[in-house]
Formats: sequence, C-alpha cells, structure tokens
Amino acid sequence: MAESSLDALKREAVEISISNVNVSYGAYHALKNVNLEIKPGEFFAFLGPSGCGKTTLLRLIAGFNTAQTGSIVIGGRNVLPLAPWKRDVGMVFQSYALWPHMTVWKNVAFGLEERRLSAEERTQRAEDALKLVGLEKLGNRKPSQLSGGQQQRVALARTIAVRPSVLLLDEPLSNLDASLRVQVRRDILAMQRRLGLTTIFVTHDQEEANTVCDRIAVMNEGVVQQVGTPMELYDNPANLFVGRFLGTANTLSGEIRANGSERVFQLAGGEILPASKHETPGPAKLFFRPQNANLVAKNEAVSGSDLRLMARVSRREFLGSSIRYGLKAGEEDIFIDVPHVGKRNDCLADDIVAVQISLSDVSIFR
Repeated sequence: MAESSLDALKREAVEISISNVNVSYGAYHALKNVNLEIKPGEFFAFLGPSGCGKTTLLRLIAGFNTAQTGSIVIGGRNVLPLAPWKRDVGMVFQSYALWPHMTVWKNVAFGLEERRLSAEERTQRAEDALKLVGLEKLGNRKPSQLSGGQQQRVALARTIAVRPSVLLLDEPLSNLDASLRVQVRRDILAMQRRLGLTTIFVTHDQEEANTVCDRIAVMNEGVVQQVGTPMELYDNPANLFVGRFLGTANTLSGEIRANGSERVFQLAGGEILPASKHETPGPAKLFFRPQNANLVAKNEAVSGSDLRLMARVSRREFLGSSIRYGLKAGEEDIFIDVPHVGKRNDCLADDIVAVQISLSDVSIFR
C-alpha cells in the first residue's frame, strides 16, 4: 500500500482513562468500580470467562451500554454522556454484521455515506481501507462469496474507513476455525501496528490475548483482577484466579501456621515451607507452573531453598518438545513439563519419582 494512502487512514493515537465505572442491571452488578488506563496506540485486551463483564465494558465504551457511575475519557473528552456516533470509536462485532445484499466495496463505503462525505472522498477512503486489509481486488463480491477470514477483514476495513480514534474488537476471531484464527490475528496486529491505532480486544482465549496484546486486563465477576503484560501476568499472578486462567497451573492444599513470631506453610503431606510473617493463619494454596518443577533422582540431595515431593506417575503426554507428566502427590494431582531429550527422562506409569521445586518459583494464595 502506498505510504500516502496509509497516512490518510492514520489518526493521532489517544489514551483512554476509565474511572470508577459501575454498571448494574437491577440487582445484578455487571461492572464493579472499574479503573483502567490505556496508553495511546496500545493494543489492549479485556480477558476473562463468559459473564465476567468484558463485553459489557467494551459496549459501554462504544456507547451501547449505560453506566450508573464513573467516566470514560478518550483523548481528554468524557464520552459517557455522548451518543455512540459522537464518540469517534469504531467497533467490529463478533458476527461481522455485513449487509448480505451489498458488495464488499459498498459495505465498506456504507458508513462513509452516512457521514455525508463527497463521492470522491468516499471512494478514496474505501479503496485505502480495502488495500490495507488486502481485499482491493474483491470489492465487487458479495459477503456470501468470501471466506470467514475475508468477511472479518471486510468488517475491519469498514470500521477503519471512517478513521476512528479507537478500534474496539468484540471477540472477532470466535467464528473462525483454529488455523484461520492464527492468521487473522496476525493480520489484525499488523494492521494495528501500521496505523498506530489505540485498540481494545475482547476475548476469553488467553492464547489470543497473549500473542497480540501489549497489556491485558484480566476480569472476573465484574472486577478487574490484574493488569499487566502477558509475561507479567503469567509469571506473577496477583491471585489464584489469574494464575489458573492464564495457562496450566498446579495448586497444592496446605495451611499457614504460626511458628512463634514467624509463619510457615505446611502442605497436606507434612512438608513445611517458610511463609511471609504477614500471612494470617488458615487454609491456603501453594501455586506453581508445570515448567517450574523438575524430576530428580529419589536420592539426590535437595538445596535448602527447594521443596521436595514424592509422587507417582499417573499418565504422560508427549508434546513433541516436552513431555507432560500427570503425577499423584498424596491425594492431589499435579503436572510437570520435562524437555524431551531422547529417552533419558522418560518415566512410565506407576513409577515413583521425586519432584523438586525452587521456592523462588512458588506463590502462596488464599
């Protein structure tokens, strides 16, 4: 695409500030005191399970929902009192929402006609948007003549053509098969980077969020649980929900006990670990990732900073570059990922193995 055409679609990136937002439907509290800061040009995700409030928040930004309290400031302007068409945001819906009787070109130009632009400007913007998504040669086709990925790109082009200051994506990949989702999310990211457009992406799929987003807000039950980069959230979850939602996780039950002025964490199997002296005594969970543990010889010496567990191999899954072992440690199930190197670390079902975990790689959650 010519640089001049690309420049015509660019807007100055804006920041979004969401403050003290509450949304209720009768007795149901859908969003609970949400506060977020989204940087100019950032690719940001609202991530969480169904019913967590992520789509409610996205539709609130677009103007399709109403908040009881709070503000949403886009580029220095509080948009909550404004009608959707006055907010300067563009939204791509999960269903694409294309007009089946219109050609691709007319679908893209439709929003421009509503803005009373000249025929010349409408034509230029539609052509620029179709070039950006690689569909400039398919303008005369109907949506039914396109693949799912192509229809998704038409929906993106239609939104980009009106030059919004913010792009909102509501689970845009959920209708595509697995292999196509990978390619389309790469296309969306490439387009977003070229335009430098502040973008919010709603998904329940942590892999999608991790691969394309600069930062993620993990949500559950209307509450923002944690905000961070994909690596920050994965390596340092704020709580058990975030840790479990962002990838495979192991948890072992135990209890925080007082030991004089100190605190210790005692596992159900009797093993004792140091705990913060600020912890309140009571039930707790030990949390660690499958790759943060190693299988070692049963008689191998253990460092003072490591935890040693004995476990029985209950199953194994060959994943190519690694082997995932399902282990039984007492009454609890855990998973360990071991790099695959020939048969040097191959264990069989019912083998008794030693699991070693560095205390620097574990967290204790209530």
